[in-house]
Amino acid sequence: MKRSLALIATLASGLVLSAAAQTMPAPAAMAPAGPAKIAVIAFQVAVAQTNEGQRNFADLQKKYAPKEAHLKALAEEIDTLTKQLQAQGDKLSDVERASRAKTIDEKKKLAQRDAEDAQNDYQAEMQELYNGLASKVYDVLAGYAQQQGFTLVLDVAQQQNPVLYANESTNITKQIIDAYNMKSGVPAPPAQPAAPARPAAKPPVKH
Repeated sequence: MKRSLALIATLASGLVLSAAAQTMPAPAAMAPAGPAKIAVIAFQVAVAQTNEGQRNFADLQKKYAPKEAHLKALAEEIDTLTKQLQAQGDKLSDVERASRAKTIDEKKKLAQRDAEDAQNDYQAEMQELYNGLASKVYDVLAGYAQQQGFTLVLDVAQQQNPVLYANESTNITKQIIDAYNMKSGVPAPPAQPAAPARPAAKPPVKH
């Protein structure tokens, strides 16, 4: 259940923000007279990369860490029992061999059931977190778009992406992240320690 920020954003991209869709004004109401001013945003990425989003999703991962450890230990136990049965099978009686095989099968079913339950619970909580935060980020987006005079904002992260080309200057993803971070007051998460640099490979010695 360890999920990087990129994976969280990917999973979140499949979630539907129904509240935002229902409150979004009609295009005609948004478009004043004059030339169109269009911006693009990777909305799901913006939601996940806000300070609040990073904090909430990290807390969710910590919450499910014990369950992940339990599933890992159960998988290792099943692997050990399976190897023992394979190594000792010809030395065991039929009854003992059948008993061990039954135990392994029961543990496999338990592991599968626990994994499915944990996955479903995790995804449900992640969707709830995402939808609640996305609704607030959308409010910031709507206000920002009105202030900047945008007549249309397109989401480039949608699977059915209508954007074939967009100049980078039209991408307001970072501006929305910064605007929401300022409004929420949630501090940035601590920086992760950089991985140690790998030593450069030595050239082969010529004889």
